[in-house]
Amino acid sequence: MADTLRYALIMLAAGIGIPILAALNAQLGARIGSPAAAASVLFVVACAVSVLVAWATGGLDRLALIPAQPRHLLLAGFFVAFYVLSITWVAPRFGVGNAIFFVLLGQMISATAIDQFGLFGAAIRPFGLMRASGLGLMAIGVFLVQKA
Repeated sequence: MADTLRYALIMLAAGIGIPILAALNAQLGARIGSPAAAASVLFVVACAVSVLVAWATGGLDRLALIPAQPRHLLLAGFFVAFYVLSITWVAPRFGVGNAIFFVLLGQMISATAIDQFGLFGAAIRPFGLMRASGLGLMAIGVFLVQKA
């Protein structure tokens, strides 16, 4: 139970950070006139922080194992870049709330498919009536929060 609470709090903090990331990077992109340049700055800072954490936790030497990994696993970097570039460009034009609403909707759809089919080695969690109801209520809740 303690691990569950810890994991939930970490992911809650990550969720809180996503709209903040979007708003800050969108503002940086607007101020310098280039969403791509703002995204590049974000990636440089993120890389520096990641390297520092890897160094502090003794994981820096694990980078040597990367060349032996399946190439498709590196596509995660593509998805991070796509998210950051798209949110940096879209948020100032569409609104941070609207952009995040559709990000959340996309995350719910994708997570459900990954869990249903056990994609990418994930644990299989079948999609049933209870889960469909929960996702529907969550989507409605996010929509209502955004409309208010």
